[in-house]
Amino acid sequence: MTPNRPRRAARPSPSSARWLPPDANPAERPFVEPTIYGGECAQCRVGSTQRCTEEVHGNLGVFSDGGMAERVRVPEYTLLSLPDGLDVRDACLIEPAAVAWHAVRRAQARPGERLLVLGGGSIGLLAAAAAQAAGHDVDVDARYPHQRRAAERLGCGEPGGEYDVVIDAAGSRSSLGSAAAAARPGGRVVSTGVYPENEPVPGIVSLTKELTFVHSIAYGRRHDGVREVEEAARMLAERPEVPATLITHRFPLDAAAEAFRVAADRASGAIKVVIEPARPHSGSRARQRMTPFGGL
Repeated sequence: MTPNRPRRAARPSPSSARWLPPDANPAERPFVEPTIYGGECAQCRVGSTQRCTEEVHGNLGVFSDGGMAERVRVPEYTLLSLPDGLDVRDACLIEPAAVAWHAVRRAQARPGERLLVLGGGSIGLLAAAAAQAAGHDVDVDARYPHQRRAAERLGCGEPGGEYDVVIDAAGSRSSLGSAAAAARPGGRVVSTGVYPENEPVPGIVSLTKELTFVHSIAYGRRHDGVREVEEAARMLAERPEVPATLITHRFPLDAAAEAFRVAADRASGAIKVVIEPARPHSGSRARQRMTPFGGL
């Protein structure tokens, strides 16, 4: 049995679901890594569970019910404990932070190299934070003023000059062209965006610069078995200013329609919009919060 193989344990019954207080012991504060994998294929055995080739491979919330369902049954191997210092109300950032963390690992940036992130949304700002955690200075090219203010608050610089590594967190034809233009000759472009259609690689500039394009999807494990979601969770726990900056709005469950409207309107000041179900018998309704970087 390999270290990366998921445990074949009984799955929890939906009837066993319960609410946990924010100050509960970390061992009693689980979060879910939503990747489902078999653990037997060559990709799983080297830790690349996100590239599992077995029939069982999938993602909660993509190929099966996820956070929008009333109850979700998950394999035991997907359950991990929140680190000390990370508020359960901010734990929704772990999954996108792991996506960003994996992208930075894929970039294989070396000390002294210049890094640029294109896009000031959740993934872009989390990629910047992940690059900082790896010891790199990073600039962020964001479209909206509130995103630029958020990047500044996280200690990121403004774009300028050429870069050894460009992380495209926008996922559009224009961002792909901007990434190629900003990369130095021999540089690397790491794509985290999901392009809705086939997008042409900027031919001449990519050819003359001999650029390397690297794709990045989801997250996996290091060769020593440490999961990237765990590393991302620790980063969020160690830097509380990251959740405080990115989560711009919070809505109760009965205001979900308004939450989606705000999330779709980037000009409204939204970065990450969170829906918080009211706790049973809490006697109080969750309230919307607006940071200096967001508002309705």
